[in-house]
Amino acid sequence: MTWNAADIPDQTGRLAVVTGANSGLGLVTATELARHGADVVLAVRNTTAGDAAARTIAEAVPGAKLRVRRLDLASLASVATFADAVAEELGQIDLLVNNAGLVLLGPRRTTSDGFELHLGTNMLGHFALTGRLLPLLARGDAPRVVSLSSITHKTAHLAFDDLMSERDYRAAPAYGASKLATTVFGIELDRRLRAIGSPVLSTLAHPGLSSTNLTPRAWEHRGRIGGWTARLGLLATQPVEQGALPQLHAATAPGVRGGQFFGPGRFRETRGRVAEVRASAEATDLVVGRRLWDAAQGLTGVAYL
Repeated sequence: MTWNAADIPDQTGRLAVVTGANSGLGLVTATELARHGADVVLAVRNTTAGDAAARTIAEAVPGAKLRVRRLDLASLASVATFADAVAEELGQIDLLVNNAGLVLLGPRRTTSDGFELHLGTNMLGHFALTGRLLPLLARGDAPRVVSLSSITHKTAHLAFDDLMSERDYRAAPAYGASKLATTVFGIELDRRLRAIGSPVLSTLAHPGLSSTNLTPRAWEHRGRIGGWTARLGLLATQPVEQGALPQLHAATAPGVRGGQFFGPGRFRETRGRVAEVRASAEATDLVVGRRLWDAAQGLTGVAYL
């Protein structure tokens, strides 16, 4: 489909929360939502970087309505604090874009709660956040949740007997598994929202291969060699502004249905115009969805739907 940021409908009066909004895909998403009238909460781990991002957005969009709030998805305590503060400050949320993520190619690391860092940040943190914000979303106007997947989910596998990769840790498969888990979550959330007749839509998107700061950060532990590897990898990517379009489409386009998944439509979903794409067989498996949901509830202590 031919769809770009100019096609975003008027967002005036809508309140959007964008995680990881200080750079990359999140910054583009927050900027475009603000450009089209939304009141945007920049949910960021580093508020200094968040303030700088807000200034960047304000320069591009004079009069932008922005709030910077601290959220560390690698800490369930931070997620709870953020959600409580937002609930006290705001009456409703119309859009939650679960954009933040990380990819690290160094040794195994864990969150403050002891979760493998990829899974804990990319999926479990967003699972807990969405659950805590769901009452505010349910009061929203045509509310949506967007979960950010990756093409790496298509070749990944969830090992339920070793979700935290304690026995067999390899960074790239751990990242892929975290994005598969994110995809399973978005699809299972859609099933459960439909089952109760909720007005909230759960949609999914992935950016293909896009030029963001995740690639350089992933290789930073390799020093100069890593820096050159990251630069070579960026040559194969599309601009971040193009990569953000699938999640902006999932978040704002009229007629989007719960469970729909958007990504680039060309070169095996690595780049190109926005298109509806398909999740892997494992991501759509009903048993996998239920097992991951139960596991996430047990690990995070956040039970909903």
